[in-house]
Amino acid sequence: MSLQIHNTLSGKKEPFVPVKEGEVRMYVCGVTVYDSSHIGHARFLLTFDVVYRYLKFLGYQVTFVRNFTDVDDKIIQRANAQGLASEVIAERYIREFAEDSAGLGLASPTHEPRATAHIPEIIALIRRLEEKGLAYRVEGDVFFSVDRFPGYGKLSKKRIEELEAGARVEVDERKKKPMDFALWKAGKQGEPSWESPWGRGRPGWHIECSAMSTKYLGQPFDIHGGGGDLVFPHHENEIAQSEGAFDLPLARYWMHNGFLRKDREKMSKSLGNIDPVREVLRRHEAAALRHYFLASHYRSPLDFSDQALEEAGKGMERVYETMDRLDRSVPANGELAPEPRLLEGFRREMDDDFNTPRALALIFDEIRSLNRMLDEDKREGLGSRVLALKVIGETLGLLQESPGAFLQRKKERWIRGRGISPDVVEELINKRERARSAKQWQEADRIRAELQEKGITLEDTPGGTLWKVR
Repeated sequence: MSLQIHNTLSGKKEPFVPVKEGEVRMYVCGVTVYDSSHIGHARFLLTFDVVYRYLKFLGYQVTFVRNFTDVDDKIIQRANAQGLASEVIAERYIREFAEDSAGLGLASPTHEPRATAHIPEIIALIRRLEEKGLAYRVEGDVFFSVDRFPGYGKLSKKRIEELEAGARVEVDERKKKPMDFALWKAGKQGEPSWESPWGRGRPGWHIECSAMSTKYLGQPFDIHGGGGDLVFPHHENEIAQSEGAFDLPLARYWMHNGFLRKDREKMSKSLGNIDPVREVLRRHEAAALRHYFLASHYRSPLDFSDQALEEAGKGMERVYETMDRLDRSVPANGELAPEPRLLEGFRREMDDDFNTPRALALIFDEIRSLNRMLDEDKREGLGSRVLALKVIGETLGLLQESPGAFLQRKKERWIRGRGISPDVVEELINKRERARSAKQWQEADRIRAELQEKGITLEDTPGGTLWKVR
């Protein structure tokens, strides 16, 4: 089976056929940099990180664009509240985003454009819409005329006549129709602004992504992605602008991840139920967070909880413990190739609209099988299966570091959380080793029991004593 992608535009799975053979061009709407990235952002970031990685696994040359919205009402409001310039606020949270991205283990996009660096492209696109009769001026503002674009609503399946000005639509009596939206906003005192044919002002939110995606990817491109909350009005408006301007589809496939909820409520800043990414990463491993998200299909709604993350962390610990055991048991062989049966199974699951839950099940089945082989001292075919497992783990972004580094950090995080010093643990282990060397078995057993009471188990191996936490 070839790759199938659920297309929000059609509402069904479709075979993936890129615009240009062997290449994929993908645009994902990034963050508005007025605050720290939160766990809801992490879901869409990790979703499309896996899509990016898997497309490269399939052999495509991928151009991946993920933007920053660095001029916006929310940024201006935050800047005014803190008595700072908007660009200072934007730069602060762009830097934070880079740190959070590294913490999450995200692969770097090909381009990370900022809206403020593309004002000429934005102005040119708005002028084109004016020339085609799709935009009109009102006192230095420019609005898109929704009823002049026949396909409006095709992504969200909404009908213009059924739409009313609501919480997410700016109410402005100067507009011809309530659903018309701003392409350009006249400058106001204390706000960032740029020269334009309509006077000084700044772009509206939707036009930024249309201009940047077309600049870097052309039109049409292959995949446009984002969170489910962007289907309407943001992505619907992008389609109207871009397709109205160029009479071409904007993107072939539209992908949207499901909502992240907490206590069965949608996460939102107004409810105060959103955890910043950096706070979650202080409590949990990035691999645990990735495993937690991948255990649910990207289109499904998902309830966030620390307990679920703890369970995901235990799962990743099992994976890394097995990989550590395999690294110590199976000699490296550069001539081996990854076991094709495993890779074929992985591809079969992922080709079904990036079905990561089934791909994860395949990984854990293989982990159990490999542990049985080690227990039974079976070595035939082990090396190639390990290589295949590493390829799969790296494609999903789950295995981004050495098992030793992961397990050591996991242990240190665990014992520090219980007020125990790693140095004290190591000293007790060394003291036990000295007791064993002196054949002081009672003292060695006493130290083992003392560590056992602290939740630390020891495993004596030919290479030395290993310790684990319960």
